[in-house]
Amino acid sequence: MNVTLAVKQYISKMIEISGPGMKVLLMDKETTSIVSVVYTQSEILQKEVYLFERIDSQNRDNMKHLKAICFLRPTKENVEHLIQELRRPKYSVYFIYFSNVISKSEIKALAEADEQEVVAEVQEFYGDFIAVNPHLFSLNLQGVTRGRSWEPSMLARCTQGLTSVLLALKKCPMIRYQLSSDMSKRLAESVKQIITKEYELFDFRKTEVPPLLLILDRSDDAITPLLNQWTYQAMVHELLGLNNNRIDLSRVPGISKDLREVVLSAENDEFYANNLYLNFGEIGTNIKNLMEDFQKKKPKGQQKLESISDMKAFVDNYPQFKKMSGTVSKHVTVVGELSRLVSERQLMEVSEVEQELACQNDHSSAQQNVRRLLQNPRVSELDAVRLVMLYALRYERHSSSILSSLMDELSRRGVSERHRRMVQAVVEYGGKRIRGSDLITPTDAVSITKQFFKGLKGVENVYTQHQPLLHDTLDQMIKGRLKDSQFPYLGASSLRDRPQDILVFMIGGATYEEALTVYNLNRSTPGVRIVLGGSNIHNTKSFLEEVMSATGHSSSSSSSSRAHGGGFHSSRR
Repeated sequence: MNVTLAVKQYISKMIEISGPGMKVLLMDKETTSIVSVVYTQSEILQKEVYLFERIDSQNRDNMKHLKAICFLRPTKENVEHLIQELRRPKYSVYFIYFSNVISKSEIKALAEADEQEVVAEVQEFYGDFIAVNPHLFSLNLQGVTRGRSWEPSMLARCTQGLTSVLLALKKCPMIRYQLSSDMSKRLAESVKQIITKEYELFDFRKTEVPPLLLILDRSDDAITPLLNQWTYQAMVHELLGLNNNRIDLSRVPGISKDLREVVLSAENDEFYANNLYLNFGEIGTNIKNLMEDFQKKKPKGQQKLESISDMKAFVDNYPQFKKMSGTVSKHVTVVGELSRLVSERQLMEVSEVEQELACQNDHSSAQQNVRRLLQNPRVSELDAVRLVMLYALRYERHSSSILSSLMDELSRRGVSERHRRMVQAVVEYGGKRIRGSDLITPTDAVSITKQFFKGLKGVENVYTQHQPLLHDTLDQMIKGRLKDSQFPYLGASSLRDRPQDILVFMIGGATYEEALTVYNLNRSTPGVRIVLGGSNIHNTKSFLEEVMSATGHSSSSSSSSRAHGGGFHSSRR
C-alpha cells in the first residue's frame, strides 16, 4: 500500500517498454505534476529521457531522432491534441499511456489519425493522482462542492482519481461512507459503478480479508484544518505553502536567487525524510547537527591537491559535498523562515489558545484568552480570524457565547469584511447542524487529568494535544466498533473481520495533521495498512477558499482537472 512506489513503477515501466535510445516525455498539465512529485528531472535523465514537453505546446520542434513517451489524462482535449500530433508526427515513434480508462471510440479515433503508423503502444497505466507521501495522495482539486452538492465535473474527477488509486494498488474494496453526507454516498455509488462496469480490471486475487474504502466529508471536522501545525511537513505547508513538493521562498527577506523556489521531497532528501513528522523543537536540534556534520566534511580552504590521488579524491567527493551543501542551505533557510514567522506572528501563544479551544471545555478561560490575543497588534489578521472561527465552532450553542462581541473586536482591528464573512461561512460549513459525528465531546474529569499530565511531560505537548476526528474514526474501525448506523456499507455485505487494508478518502480535502495520524496508526497497528487521500491537501488558507466556495460566498471556482497488459488495441496494466 505505497502510492509513491505505484506511480514510480508505472513511469519506470513506460520508459522500459520504449527500449534504448533518446526519448521525449510528452505530458499534460496534470501528468506533469504527477511525474514531478515522484521523480526528479535528473533521475529521469539517467533513463535517456532528455526532453520534457507539454502536449498542448504549439511550438515544439520536429525531432525524428527521438522516441515519444506520452503520459496523458484521458480527456477530450488530450485526445484531440494527440490526433493532431499523429497526423503530423514530430517524433519517430509513439508510446502512448493514459492515466485512466479510455473509451473504445477514442482509441478508434487515434487509430484513424495514425496514418503514418508511428504508434507502437497504447496502454492504460493508472497513475491518475498525486502521490504526496507513500501513504498520502491528493487530486489537487479546489472547490469540489456547491452547497451540500457536488460540482458535477468534480464528482467525475474524484471518481476517476479514486478508482485509479484502487487499480494502482490492486484493490477491489468493500465501500463504507459517511451517512450524514449525501456527497459521500454519491461518490461511493459512483466508484462502485465503475468497479461494476470495469469488473475485469478489478479482478484481483482475493485476499482473506477484503480491502475497505471509507469515504468521509471534510465538513464533519472543520477544526483540524484551522489549527497551526508544529511538525515539519505540516508546518511548512501551513506557513509557506507546499505545492507539488515545491515551496515559494521569493518573499523571504534577503533570499538568494537559487533559493527562491526549493523542492522538499522525502524521496531524494534524506534530512527531510527523517524529519517529516518531527516537531519544531527536534528539527532545530537536527538542523544544528546537520550543520556540524557539514562543517566536518567541508573541504578545507587550503586543502593540498598535490598528487593525482588528492585531486581524484576531491573530485569524487565534490558531487556528494555539493549535494550536502544544497541540502544544508535549503533546510537552514526553510527552518530559519519558519522560526521568523513563529516569532513575528507570536504563533506559540496563538497555538496554545487554539489547542485550548479545540481540546478543552473551559468557556471562561477560552473567551479571556481569545479577547487578549485579538487585542495584541502582533497577532496577524488570519490568526485573529481563525481564533474566532475556532471559538464559534467550539461554543456555537453556549448560553454565554460572546461571538458577536468578538466579531465587533475584529471590526475594530480593521479585519477585512471578506475575512469576517468567513467566520459565518465556517459555521455554515462545519457547524453542529451539519456534523454527523460528535466532533466536540464534553470533557470529563478523567480526560482533563490526562491532559494535565500530558501538559506536564513537556512544553511541546501543549501545542499538539489535538487529535483529528479521523484518528477516532479509524481507531473505531480497526477495533470493529465503527457504527454501521453512521458509516453504512454500500450494498448488502459487511466486513466481519478486523480490516487490514484501508483506503480513506476525504471529500473537501485532507490535511498533513491527518496524514501524521495515519502514519502513526500504520506504525502502531501491526497488520493494518492505511492510505489517506483527499480532493486536496489543505492548509488554513486553501481550506477557507474551499469553505467560501462550498457556502456560496465565493464566485471563484477552479477545477483541475489502465495497467494489466501494443499497437492499436488498448491494453491495461
